[in-house]
Amino acid sequence: MEKEDIANVAHWYVVYTYSGYENKVKATLEKIVENRGLQDKIQEIIIPMEEEIEIKDGQQKSSIKKVFPGYVLVKMIMTNETWYVVKSIKGIFDFVGVGDKPLPLTEKEMQSLGIDDIINLDFEVGDSVRIITEPFYNYPAVIEEIFKDKKRVKVKVSMFGRETTVDLEFNQIQKAN
Repeated sequence: MEKEDIANVAHWYVVYTYSGYENKVKATLEKIVENRGLQDKIQEIIIPMEEEIEIKDGQQKSSIKKVFPGYVLVKMIMTNETWYVVKSIKGIFDFVGVGDKPLPLTEKEMQSLGIDDIINLDFEVGDSVRIITEPFYNYPAVIEEIFKDKKRVKVKVSMFGRETTVDLEFNQIQKAN
């Protein structure tokens, strides 16, 4: 057993897939994680995307493109079980690493990919939170929607006997005690 297994530390790993299979691999892995109850070990699966704007015939068109076609990023605690679960998915070649040893992304690599901005949320829709910034400091609220890609939440705040919907950034709220 490796040190990471003992410490139960999740790291980001890069998985090499057949080109064009990224979405299918992500969906399959998410379903397996849910069915086997592995959410604590395989925590997040992303396909890095970016918006590309092109001008065609004087019209501006926006499309979403994969940043790294053929690759999927997985935040997981590397164990024999999780390694096998990921490797056994149809459409996956292998983990990126040296030989048979998957190598986690370094802090610097994560920053260059913008992954350091990804926040592991400890709240979900329906949770009670407290607003920790002005002008609604210390107001209780309930999460209505979460927009992970924008790092924002929509919350319902009760003020002056009326409920008001407020759009906030993740760092403006904390879970209510």
